[in-house]
Amino acid sequence: MTANTAEPEEHTADPADRRREQRGWYFYDFACSVYSTSVLTVFLGPYLTSVAKAAADAEGFVHPLGIPVRAGSLFAYSVSVSIVVAVLVMPLVGAAADRTGRKKPLLAVSAYTGAAATAGMFFLSGDRYLLGAFLLIVANASLAVSMVLYNAYLPQIAEPDERDAVSSRGWAFGYTSGALVLVMNLVLYSGHESFGLSEGAAVRICLASAGLWWGAFTLVPLRRLRDRRVRPQGEGAVGSGWRQLRETLRDMRRHPLTLSFLLAYLVYNDGVQTVISQASIYGSEELGLEQTTLITAVLLVQVLAVVGALGMGRMARTYGAKRTILASLAVWTLILAAGYFLPSGAPVAFFCLAAAIGLVLGGSQALSRSLFSHLVPRGKEAEYFSAYEMSDRGLSWLGPLVFGLAYQLTGSYRDAIISLVIFFAAGFVLLARVPVRAAVAAAGNPVPERI
Repeated sequence: MTANTAEPEEHTADPADRRREQRGWYFYDFACSVYSTSVLTVFLGPYLTSVAKAAADAEGFVHPLGIPVRAGSLFAYSVSVSIVVAVLVMPLVGAAADRTGRKKPLLAVSAYTGAAATAGMFFLSGDRYLLGAFLLIVANASLAVSMVLYNAYLPQIAEPDERDAVSSRGWAFGYTSGALVLVMNLVLYSGHESFGLSEGAAVRICLASAGLWWGAFTLVPLRRLRDRRVRPQGEGAVGSGWRQLRETLRDMRRHPLTLSFLLAYLVYNDGVQTVISQASIYGSEELGLEQTTLITAVLLVQVLAVVGALGMGRMARTYGAKRTILASLAVWTLILAAGYFLPSGAPVAFFCLAAAIGLVLGGSQALSRSLFSHLVPRGKEAEYFSAYEMSDRGLSWLGPLVFGLAYQLTGSYRDAIISLVIFFAAGFVLLARVPVRAAVAAAGNPVPERI
């Protein structure tokens, strides 16, 4: 055991209370997924790039802090910086949550910081590319921190044999909200002239509305989730944050199989996150597709991701989560290979690729989360999920960085996308080598019949 002597947090034993918490838990996915969909995936990349191009010099470069950056790379670099910021904050928040048992106030602070930054994107206009980069960094880092706390509730509100289904429903809720808001975005954006709005104003309203949605629906989990009591510690959580981080890292070395899963997840999820954040840039800048086409494609992804998350959750009950994830990684590899050869100006082919992405996106993410929940020692959920979130969003900086560097060096987004195949192929090999049943047992948790 480490110096963290907090008692294991109590689980919700009563089925009715547990279901009530689960329904509240789903709604944070419903709240924050709109940011990932409307802001990060659809609107902000192309719009921030256009703002940066308006501020660029004759060679197409902007100069934040005196550093020459190609305008087309600013968005990818900003995503990478936001992830570095999140890496510095997430372990401290996870340690504080486990030491105090007060996840909910920390969830509220991180969620509303991100929602406020997203709503502030309404003021992103003209050549204010620095404002856009700053708001992106704050919002993206806040989302990552809030997801540490959100994910840490999963082992407390779901029994081991429920977690694949509960995690998949959470992702399904998120993709449902993303689809609903994208429909409204599509109506507003495509008909902006009839509403008396310029194209830029319509985009800024879509960006800001995602922040308002995030803040409004966060009220549901804050009302329904409850904090668990822990034994008071001798030191304050803030003062001992860095010490607890070192203790957590030392403790994780005692669970090498859990670390092996995290390494595999870090690699293949880097590819997933890069596809999510750079898809609109690739579609608009490299394939020459209209914004309405991109919105429709992402809407298709959202709808099919609900089906995929629930369908892969059922597959996991038959074949196990590990085998189902491995199958999804094989499909991801084929998708990226097809994307490299996708012809420009071909919306139907782009829609087919979006459909394939939707069917594997939700399931691969949901099952990864539920599988990891079995590998976490009891009483250390937030600390270990901070490490998971570092793999999920916090350490997924390499893909966007490579993507941005490839464009900076070659001027072609198509040259960058083929590198993502490496992430999925390597992740497949690493995950295949993890003996998950032994990993669950080594963490001191009951081993499900199928995993």
